[in-house]
Amino acid sequence: MVDQAPKLRIPPCRRILTGLEGNNKYLFDGALIIQERKQHSTDYGRPRKVLSLHVRPTPGNPRRGLLRVDGLIFRCALGRGGISAFKREGDGATPFATMRPLEIYYRRDRRSSGLARARLPVFAIRGDMGWCDAVADANYNRQVPLPFAASHEKMLREDHLYDTVVVLDWNVRPRKRGAGSAIFLHIARPGFQPTEGCIAVTQGVMTRLLPLLGPRTRITVHR
Repeated sequence: MVDQAPKLRIPPCRRILTGLEGNNKYLFDGALIIQERKQHSTDYGRPRKVLSLHVRPTPGNPRRGLLRVDGLIFRCALGRGGISAFKREGDGATPFATMRPLEIYYRRDRRSSGLARARLPVFAIRGDMGWCDAVADANYNRQVPLPFAASHEKMLREDHLYDTVVVLDWNVRPRKRGAGSAIFLHIARPGFQPTEGCIAVTQGVMTRLLPLLGPRTRITVHR
């Protein structure tokens, strides 16, 4: 017996086009959503884990992408260096790879409602948290306590990029010197401006993704 596709509830959404190749298009939180006519993994009341997300660059602009998850497609921002199969520290490229989500960091004062149903380890960001990007340091591509002498970035930011951060397993085990650090799924800048190599979505989209991510999830970046 085949389950009927649950009715998709995306308030507040505005349908902008229907009937294009059997799909519906919506605007949600400033991001395009395409609802494909197929079974979804959640009715947004009882989420079930999703095992695969796919990211592809938009035609003509490799610094912006489309993230596909279970019949929904969302806009996202990609690295300023596009997508690279030879990721190096500082090149601004998003890795051409399949990655796993490992853990989630969030700001206590900007907590996403999606965290309540998160299936990954969740940690509140503190002012003494940083992430090492110093290639020669033993803590390269690791979360480190501040103050920290070697090059690093602060996890507690004044902007909204790290309000919610999903750490991906790029260059984690094993870690290769100079192969790239701090590859995250995080909140996008206004207008989907390019990242330093991460994948970035709106806060609203992040809220919808968090309950779908689990230890077996794979995020594949295509070219």
